[in-house]
Amino acid sequence: MPAIAFAVPVLPGKVEEHRQLDEELMGSRREEYEESRRRLGIRRESAWHQETPDGTFAVVYIEADDPGAAMAGMGPSEEPFDRWFRERMRDTFGLDLSQPPPPLVQTLDASF
Repeated sequence: MPAIAFAVPVLPGKVEEHRQLDEELMGSRREEYEESRRRLGIRRESAWHQETPDGTFAVVYIEADDPGAAMAGMGPSEEPFDRWFRERMRDTFGLDLSQPPPPLVQTLDASF
């Protein structure tokens, strides 16, 4: 299964907001979240916090049939959940998912 992993800095003062977002995605919005991911072709999505001297980063792992298409598909959707999710990403990370995604990360040939 193709996959992508990336790290994105959590905006200063927004770590708790990100934790609350995760609780909402796994709780009251879980059905909407899972449906959104199915529409995008995402089969698995996980995130972790990594504390660094430069602040907290979210480390995100996504498995999808086409990770690039899945990432690009988040922006133009007019589904209510997807609009809500984009707003949360902007508030928490400063990411504007309505814009084209940056180039996908490149895998180093150091795996076994």
